[in-house]
Order: sequence, then C-alpha cells, then structure tokens
Amino acid sequence: MLKLKEKYQKEVIPAMMEKFGYQSALAVPQIKKVVLNTGFGRLVAGKTGEEQKKVQEAVINDLSLIAGQRAVLTLAKKAIAAFKTRQGMPVGACCTLRGEKMYSFLTRVIGAALPRSRDFQ
Repeated sequence: MLKLKEKYQKEVIPAMMEKFGYQSALAVPQIKKVVLNTGFGRLVAGKTGEEQKKVQEAVINDLSLIAGQRAVLTLAKKAIAAFKTRQGMPVGACCTLRGEKMYSFLTRVIGAALPRSRDFQ
C-alpha cells in the first residue's frame, strides 16, 4: 500500500526543492487539511421534523464512516426563500481531517476509490 506521507517527505520535497529552487523544505507546498462535506437540503425539504432528523442522522453516520471521525452538522448562514431555508436550519454535514487521518484517507482515496471510478486517468 502506498504510504503517501513517506513518499512526500522522501521523494517529493527534494524533487520540488531542486526543480523550483526552494531554499528550505518548509517552503515546499504541502497539504494542510482535507474537508469532506455534503448537503442534504433537498432531502429534508418538505418533510416533518421527525423525518428530517432521520435523514440528518443517516447522512452524518455515512460521512462519519467514510471519514473515520464524527461529522458535524452545518447550519444555513442566512435564509433563502427560493430554497425554503431559514437561518440556523441544518443543511449539510462536514468533516475536517488533519494529520495522520488526512494522509490515511488520501491514501485510501488515491489507491482504492479513484482507480475504481469510471474514466479515471
């Protein structure tokens, strides 16, 4: 299995320092975080409060399984009448990955999920 962090530190940093003339390894661009998010506004529109809670929990559980850590509800920042949303209404879920979990997730996505997707090059 591809160890993304090791490959970055041992191969990518020296190659980029040579190619772009960076003076320090800290000047080389790096990945700080990966954010996974999803919206479920359409799924809960026009449903009762009980049904909305079920959809929210299902989405949060699915995103938590994918990310490996608990997802957080995102709330609407302002009301938009055309989308039937009110300020403070739950409209999605997100999960921010940093450090070891981020590299683990990227390794799984690059090594397993993307090659199985259609027309991946």
